[in-house]
Amino acid sequence: MFAGWGSFVARFRWAVLVCTVAAVAAAGAWGTGVFDKLSEGGYTDPGSESSRATEVAAAELGMQSGDVVVIYRPAKGTIDDAALGHGIEKRLDALPESAVTAVTGYWPGKVAQYAAADRKSAVAVLTLAGADDGEKLAAYREIDDKLTVPDATVQLAGGIPLADASGTRSTRDLAFAEAISLPVVLILLLFIFGSLVAASLPVLVGGCAVLGSLGVLHAIASGHDVNPFAVNVASLLGLGMAIDYGLFMVGRFREEQSSGRTPAQAVTRTVATAGRTVLFSACLLMIALSGLLFFPQGFLKSLAYGGLAAVALAALLSLTLLPALLAVLGHRVDKLPVRLPRRRGGRPEGTGWAALAGFVLRRPVLVALPILAGLAVLAAPIHGVQFGENDERVLPAADPARRAIETLKTDFPVLSSAGIQIVLHGTGEAPKDAPAFADKVAKIPGVAAVTPTGAGGKAVTYTATLTATDPFGPQARTAVERIRDLPPPAGARVLVGGTTARSVDSLSATADRLPQMIGLLVGATLLLMFLAFGSILLPVKAVLMSAVSLGSTFGILVWIFQDGHGADLLRITPAPLEVGIVILMAAVVFGLSTDYEVFLLSRMVEARTRGASTAEAVTTGLARTGRVISAAAVLLIVVTGAFALSSVTTMRFIGIGMIVALFLDATVVRMLLVPAVLRLLGDAAWWAPGPLRRLQERAGLAEYEDELYPTVSAGRHAARALPPASPSHAEDLPSPAVLGSAMPEVAAMVTPRLPSLSPSPSSPSSPSPSPSPAAPALGGGWVFGAVVPGLPTAGSAPVPMPERVTLEEQVPGLPSPATAPSPAAAPSPATTPSPAAAPFPAAAWFPAAASFPAAAPLPAARPENFAAVPLPRRPVPPGDLPRRPVPPVAPPAAPVSPPAVPVSRPAVPVSSPAAPVSPPAGPAFFGPVRATAPVPRTPPDRPLVSPAPAAAPPPAPPATRPADAEFAPDPLVRGRRPRDLSELAPVADLPSRRGPAS
Repeated sequence: MFAGWGSFVARFRWAVLVCTVAAVAAAGAWGTGVFDKLSEGGYTDPGSESSRATEVAAAELGMQSGDVVVIYRPAKGTIDDAALGHGIEKRLDALPESAVTAVTGYWPGKVAQYAAADRKSAVAVLTLAGADDGEKLAAYREIDDKLTVPDATVQLAGGIPLADASGTRSTRDLAFAEAISLPVVLILLLFIFGSLVAASLPVLVGGCAVLGSLGVLHAIASGHDVNPFAVNVASLLGLGMAIDYGLFMVGRFREEQSSGRTPAQAVTRTVATAGRTVLFSACLLMIALSGLLFFPQGFLKSLAYGGLAAVALAALLSLTLLPALLAVLGHRVDKLPVRLPRRRGGRPEGTGWAALAGFVLRRPVLVALPILAGLAVLAAPIHGVQFGENDERVLPAADPARRAIETLKTDFPVLSSAGIQIVLHGTGEAPKDAPAFADKVAKIPGVAAVTPTGAGGKAVTYTATLTATDPFGPQARTAVERIRDLPPPAGARVLVGGTTARSVDSLSATADRLPQMIGLLVGATLLLMFLAFGSILLPVKAVLMSAVSLGSTFGILVWIFQDGHGADLLRITPAPLEVGIVILMAAVVFGLSTDYEVFLLSRMVEARTRGASTAEAVTTGLARTGRVISAAAVLLIVVTGAFALSSVTTMRFIGIGMIVALFLDATVVRMLLVPAVLRLLGDAAWWAPGPLRRLQERAGLAEYEDELYPTVSAGRHAARALPPASPSHAEDLPSPAVLGSAMPEVAAMVTPRLPSLSPSPSSPSSPSPSPSPAAPALGGGWVFGAVVPGLPTAGSAPVPMPERVTLEEQVPGLPSPATAPSPAAAPSPATTPSPAAAPFPAAAWFPAAASFPAAAPLPAARPENFAAVPLPRRPVPPGDLPRRPVPPVAPPAAPVSPPAVPVSRPAVPVSSPAAPVSPPAGPAFFGPVRATAPVPRTPPDRPLVSPAPAAAPPPAPPATRPADAEFAPDPLVRGRRPRDLSELAPVADLPSRRGPAS
């Protein structure tokens, strides 16, 4: 599916590019109108008891919440000055009715409860016009500069001035963060890619994702309330995730091109590999964000809208716009270089990440235990966490709105939002035992006084002033719970509201729905990762690793923002954590942790599917993705970490939290703890029960090699297409392999030693060269053939390569029973090593199916008739590693003349379940030896080459080529007939449709 989509985008790249750009431009142009439809608020549960208390008070008594509290403090004298009072009354009467619907206060009736005890200040309470917070905010901005009077200072307190101040600062800080982060991100991408064109692509996709998300939010805001903070979340996640996804996609595209593939082929394979991983990781992050929709608070729903829109568009554009741009650019993606190009596609074992993997795999317990202990220490502060709501402490200490609210709490505690509102609502008439109930409330510990605030209709209201200064502290919460536990008066019900009650109700609603969110996150993660990787333990491990990262992150955040460590340095005021932001951070951190897990495991499973052991798969995965994951984490830290520079504590909480979470997860957890745990799990990490394995096979969510390299069915066996090697140069003999390490394929050709078909330049009587000395023991893997005397030694001139011939030229010269060389024509037994010295695997090497008649028997074959000749190195596709290390071939003692019969490389290996079949001895066409199965290693004290036997071994019985065979044409020559057999390459065992190997 993914390969097909990549091929479609590459084929119709200009159409995809034009349509995508037009859609993004239209969404961005329309999305700019979202700022006029945003509404503040949404922090409370509309179905809670505190919300019902506010509704009853407004319906029965006409009490409206004071949107703006104007505090007047005379410069001289007291508030009883007549001239001052006249000026204030005149100013309040002049306010437009379209913005202010009601005004109450000390003037003109000089109501005592609106005056301070020292008579130095008084207040006027304004009710703004508007059905929601957005309309009230617009009304406030219309009158905020019309409330000043001469000879008095004016302070504006209340929820609307607080929302206006925090929103203004957030918008300004967001623009500042983007202005700081984007240039830094571009510089880092230049350093990572080394090309201005490649570096600009992720940033371009990120900008398009942000523009498109504004259009989506505008559409949502037309029917639902959307908090302004949703725009901040969309900007943060849209830019950050698009840059992350673009980094993976562009990096994989460049790897594919460096392997010799055309731009169209590179785009197809990039979408089928990195694109598939991007889609799965985006789905996991979107599932985490969709958990916010379970909560009743409109604020959390708004955050979910912004996050879902941004992540979905970032993934969608990474699979449409970005591949189309890559297909158009092709090799020009490396244009405008800023540094010298470095070699790519080298052996991962030579990198620092592979060395780190080796260190972890050798000492998994010593690595895992200290890390787990350290992360547990970091998570310890969670046990004392306290939750609350946003209040004035999110603003800097010098902000006018914060100072006004602090003055209101100090001088007018009854009017401040710190009090508890008590509404006694009668079922038939006004409750008669209301005073007695108020006396009971006054006796509750933590309640300083109970003051009646209104009566009418069927309701009576009181305000309970608390002794605790913190409305979100444990004393205030305990007071609310005890008031609710009191028995109500006869014929009435008690509704408790106010700031503290709203916080208690919000926490209760969050706690009630939190299990649903956790169930969604865990269940969806387990299901999708199982369908992607076909393992039971890998998804469980991913969930546990994400939980470890999440716990450590929140432990640090509690230690800083609640306990106050480093508060002076960060210029923040310690306060309980806002529950909505905590839920948002939990969803984002969990999603990002799983995101990096998917990128890491995808390469490990890819290597495991090719037959690598657990240690080899971990090494390959870490070597291939360690640098990319670290770079992605650094880029996302820059994007989100710029929020830490904000003056609003909420944004600073997100910025510092993302820095801590990304650093811990991308370094300590993914690079150290995950490899150690996989090493301890061993092969069990890839296991799944039979029924679940079959379910995973039917789901078809895994990408298979035959989707990237389609095969032309001709039977039971197949050959995978590989880029043709260039015969323009010869390669040195391979260096010794490290035991247990994975390395790229070493191209070699199994060449038959044939009797000379032309006069030899040497004398017929000249003695044959003596056998070479015993070769040292090899580290493991294949032995390509016997060490044949006469082959060039290391340092000698390379053997000339035969000329390329076409299929038509090859077929007439194929051996047949009539023309096959007889055993007598074989080299002298004195010059050939023992067959026992060169074991051959069970997978025999036959000529290509197109090169033989269906019934042509193969001549007898003996191992001593074959030698390993170095071939030019074929570009190795990224991650295309052999199953076992390929050892070097011992160099022979003396050169021999090249074979007289043209020999081409390709051949089809045929695995025989019954008995091993030896290679033929006659002229045939053989391909590169591939490590398809382990070969028993020779002990160090036993030479690889035995002394020559006294007589030549009897010829093996003739073997016949199987009538059925399968070939996969090279992608570079797809659509036409291959020129010769070198455009087909043998593979003993292609990955089956059963998915990753267990």
